[in-house]
Amino acid sequence: MSETDVTMSASAAKQINAIIAKHKTGAYLRVAVEGGGCSGFQYQFDFADAPETDDIILERDGAKILIDPVSLGFLSGSEIDYTNELIGSAFKIHNPNAVAACGCGTSFSI
Repeated sequence: MSETDVTMSASAAKQINAIIAKHKTGAYLRVAVEGGGCSGFQYQFDFADAPETDDIILERDGAKILIDPVSLGFLSGSEIDYTNELIGSAFKIHNPNAVAACGCGTSFSI
């Protein structure tokens, strides 16, 4: 575990805890950045049972998010949030490094 300037909102923590409790998924939400998507990079969300040895672990209100060191470079200064809007609910990343994003919010460019 290491210090990071990536944060998790209370809404994201509440939703992670609710998903884990209801679906008996892995104990951690993994957030990663991969090449692809319509803007060059895309966010990936998945659940994991345990961290990898070099993962960064964010914790808030009992919820835990894993971020690998490569993805962390793309997420510096970001907030991982969960929004519930008229058009749908989803995890969202408010990334100050992104200079462009696609309409769905899962793809971005730096």
